[in-house]
Amino acid sequence: MNRVNRVELNLLKGIDLTRDQLLENTRRFASGLPANNALLWGARGMGKSSLIKAAHAEITATVGNSLKIIEIHREDIESLPQLMSMLRATQNLRFIVFCDDLSFDAGDTSYKSLKAALDGGLEGRPANVLFYATSNRRHLLPRDMMENEQSTAINPSEAVQEKVSLSDRFGLWLGFHNCSQDEFLSMVDGYAQHFKLKASKDDLHRAAIEWQVTRGSRSGRVAWQFIQDYAGRLGVKTE
Repeated sequence: MNRVNRVELNLLKGIDLTRDQLLENTRRFASGLPANNALLWGARGMGKSSLIKAAHAEITATVGNSLKIIEIHREDIESLPQLMSMLRATQNLRFIVFCDDLSFDAGDTSYKSLKAALDGGLEGRPANVLFYATSNRRHLLPRDMMENEQSTAINPSEAVQEKVSLSDRFGLWLGFHNCSQDEFLSMVDGYAQHFKLKASKDDLHRAAIEWQVTRGSRSGRVAWQFIQDYAGRLGVKTE
């Protein structure tokens, strides 16, 4: 892949603490120091996947191309143990394996492959591989599924704990929450300044608030979509 589709790190607003934690974890890993698998969970559109890609770019700029990022789709989780074995043999490189929007539904047993890959079996997880995932769910499972497991299992607590324990394989949990209107407008201002949009702050904020009201939500994604529309109306390219 010649170019990763990403947003620059300085454009991600309202997530300073989580940004710094993920950057430090990634920096340690790239430097050959101990680091944790990371689960970024929480509100939609608040920059979970954008932060992972931006953090990779930021650290790569300082350590060179020895740190790679590989995206694996939710449907391919069962092949993750094989991928880990392949990457283990490439000791001169370090890899972040990234899965976006990870979650499991009723009857889905592929989470066992993920648990095996994160634990690494007898050999342990490859020292040159970290797993970063995003999810809207803290425990990767819908609440009704957990409740159903608990009500139908012979040993309810064990049935639930087996699946909840999957999220325990991630040593770093980073939560993302819905943003306030001030945070939303700060995101809009950051994009507007970056793309040099010629508009007064009052006009920009008025249009941004109208946009988020019509969408019924505020998030980094909504701010980005607004800027795309606003820049288009001004005839400014954002690529």
